[in-house]
This record gives sequence, structure tokens and C-alpha cells, in this order.
Amino acid sequence: MKIFWLIAAAVCGVVALYFAYHGNYDNAFVAAALGGVSWMLSYRAQLKQKLKDEDDDEGSTSDDE
Repeated sequence: MKIFWLIAAAVCGVVALYFAYHGNYDNAFVAAALGGVSWMLSYRAQLKQKLKDEDDDEGSTSDDE
């Protein structure tokens, strides 16, 4: 899921640049904001996976004791 949000953020960034280049600043702002949200969601997915992996590691070490 992380890769999906990164791609969405990149696409939104390109769209924002396109709109800004053509002088449509309102749409450029919306596209840039959506890109920022997409990036934050990719970061959230990355942290969620990292925390899950750490919990799994802690669970397996406590079972060995």
C-alpha cells in the first residue's frame, strides 16, 4: 500500500506543476495538497508496517524465554 501512496503523491506533484505552469493556481494548490496527503498516508503505512514487525519480533523473543 505504501508504494501506491508514493505513486499517487508523485502524480499529484506533477499535476500541481502542470497547473501552476499554466497559471491555474487554485487547482495547483488542491493537487499539491492532495499530494501532501498521499505522502503522509505512505509514511503512515510505512510506520504501521514497522511497528507490526517490531511487535512480531518482541512476541517471538518472549516465547523463547
